[in-house]
Amino acid sequence: MARRNTTESSFICGLDAALRIVSGKWKPLILFFLYHNTMRYGELHRSIRGVTHKMLTQQLRDLESDGVVIRKDFKEIPPRVEYSLSAYGKGLAKSLQPLCEWGTRNEATIQAALTKREKL
Repeated sequence: MARRNTTESSFICGLDAALRIVSGKWKPLILFFLYHNTMRYGELHRSIRGVTHKMLTQQLRDLESDGVVIRKDFKEIPPRVEYSLSAYGKGLAKSLQPLCEWGTRNEATIQAALTKREKL
């Protein structure tokens, strides 16, 4: 990994920059689900177990503000809103795919480590 040598950047490296966008527990999961499909809010909420409405709304607003998520409001009653990834967001979500695969391959080891950590 190359470290950027610039006085203009406030980031330590590219990983630091990427983590500023995906930081938090829920944003990577939002990216995962939206990578595969455009989704309505309720559908996305049901897909991400454990996220509160308030937190999901905030995370979606952050990602929209960052240019990662596109929010399409159909201006209908009852309200109909869809979320999808921008091209920029799809690139980010695709870069997380190897991490997802690593997590799937190592699920049992990760669960054992977390259980051990909880006992400390």
